[in-house]
Amino acid sequence: MCGITGWYRRGGRPVPRDAIARACDTIVHRGPDDSGIHIDGDIGLGHRRLSIVDLEGGHQPMFSADGRWAIVFNGEVYNFPDLRDELEAWGWQFSTHGDTETILAAYVRWGDEAWPKLEGMYGLAIWDAKERRLVLARDPLGIKPVYYTLQQGGLAFGSEIRTLRAMYSADGGALDFTVCERGVHDFFMFGHVQKPRSIWNEVNTLPPGHVLHIGPAGEPDIRQFWRPAFKVTEGLSEAEWIEQTQEWVSETTKRHMLADVTVGAFLSGGVDSSAIVASMARHATAPVKAFTMGFPGTSIDETEAAARIAMHLGCEHITLPLEPQDAGIMLPEVQRSHDEPCAATAAVPVWHLSKLAAEHVKVVLCGEGSDEIFAGYKRQRTALAAARTAPFLRMLEPVLAAIDHVPGMGSKRLNYLRQNARRFRQSAMLENNYQRFFQGTQISTPWVRDELYESGFHDRQVSDHPFADLEREYFGEPGARDLDPLAQFMLADLTVHMPASLLNRTDRGSMAHSLEARVPFLSHKLVDWALTMPRDMKLRGKVGKYALRKAVEPWLFPGALDERKLGFQLPFAEWFSGGFASFAQEAWTSSGASKSGYLRQDAVEKLFAEHAAGLANHGRILYAIAMFSCWWDQTFDAR
Repeated sequence: MCGITGWYRRGGRPVPRDAIARACDTIVHRGPDDSGIHIDGDIGLGHRRLSIVDLEGGHQPMFSADGRWAIVFNGEVYNFPDLRDELEAWGWQFSTHGDTETILAAYVRWGDEAWPKLEGMYGLAIWDAKERRLVLARDPLGIKPVYYTLQQGGLAFGSEIRTLRAMYSADGGALDFTVCERGVHDFFMFGHVQKPRSIWNEVNTLPPGHVLHIGPAGEPDIRQFWRPAFKVTEGLSEAEWIEQTQEWVSETTKRHMLADVTVGAFLSGGVDSSAIVASMARHATAPVKAFTMGFPGTSIDETEAAARIAMHLGCEHITLPLEPQDAGIMLPEVQRSHDEPCAATAAVPVWHLSKLAAEHVKVVLCGEGSDEIFAGYKRQRTALAAARTAPFLRMLEPVLAAIDHVPGMGSKRLNYLRQNARRFRQSAMLENNYQRFFQGTQISTPWVRDELYESGFHDRQVSDHPFADLEREYFGEPGARDLDPLAQFMLADLTVHMPASLLNRTDRGSMAHSLEARVPFLSHKLVDWALTMPRDMKLRGKVGKYALRKAVEPWLFPGALDERKLGFQLPFAEWFSGGFASFAQEAWTSSGASKSGYLRQDAVEKLFAEHAAGLANHGRILYAIAMFSCWWDQTFDAR
């Protein structure tokens, strides 16, 4: 696991070595163990290394024996020993023992056909000195980030945006970075910027499963080399599907344990992380170090459930409580690790737990991705229920709409129920599950944004049909609507929400502490197989991840998975009703974000007041306002 950066200025304009050195210095946290820079005229490559495999021989940039090819690579490829054997048979003579040289050899041998052969996570760049051509590639699911900007006739790239902002030269000055209003709107709608956009007009992300080629002249060529395919396999019994699930999870986890250092795991007590830790325990030669986050005194604390599972599996279990005052104090540092505004629900817990884990190990395995490929999200089931009840709700809409405007209903619980009911009715009125996906993942509703946004910003960004517009933007290709409703929602979660939010906060929270986080469920080979599973093996009544649950049960004690899974998140409603709200309000009022022209100050104050009075649950959007304020302060006000 590492950090990469580079600048291909083109046109024979030399890249200053100090520009690449500055860029590397901004991502020392991604790779504190080693660094390297390569300058070849108008191309410069930089690398920071976190040594996990081949501790002595993995220095980067790494070169082919003839010097033509150079690579900088961030990530891990778990099937590299098998690929290495195949490449040695072809004639490549390896001088190192890790995955980096294997990737380089694979690209030299197979070109872009190499990418689907790699099982793992990666963001990388390969330079062809002979053809003066740069190649960027990103893993199929988007586990590792690649940002790039096309400016001044060239291309700069990096694992984080901060590398791009560090690049400038005496003969060309600094690159431009202007705030993207659409990205700001994305953030206050979803808690993150929807990719491939970024918070800057000039910066994009390379989409998951894509490769970019750019030569000495002309525009970049971006191609997709992998996409999820829902093709159900018929004829297998329930027992066969469960057996296959056990085999896939166990063997994929085993491959993800490949390392020359100790590998631990995050354990929440739910089926996802329990499946990973149980698989690790079956293959490990020593007790697995399992790390759990606790929220003392709240309704989402899972410490006891995780402890029982850890004891059953013989783990070395390490827990870390997170109190509201601690979370408030660390908000600026968590936001600083995301060089875009980030209000992911688990950003604070992941950052805090990663800090603990990094004191014990350099690698952890995580359970992310299971909900996306095995239909585990409650919002997926809610969307299906909304579609079924739509005709009935349309008949009652005039009566139900009147309830929306009744003043406070006397109890926090009733007010929250009314709020959720209105969102459910909104979902029911939508046309398909792509639209319900965007509605279900928003952190603020259209009626809240109507009041919250400054009038000019509102007019430029808000449409009358936001969810239909987003469906056309992301799923307008022919045949997208042919998928069944559950598959529509799963595809959207897998390709839109997961890389933009879930994987982004996992990467940034872990790498902030030089910790490598691996996600076995998102091996694209396992994903390809999981998407062939029939619907009733994923969703059985109201139970999601049915086959996975049945596969994991024999590895745990009876009833271990019976408790309701609460998710890896902050208890927003409870915390914002207490002292945590003061941290958020202070972040907002003390920051220039309150005068940025995006949000109305009186509307923000009203949200805080309504939440404190129990009239509505505004926890998610208030958290977003606090994090945006931290980002604004760190980016602009701190100057």
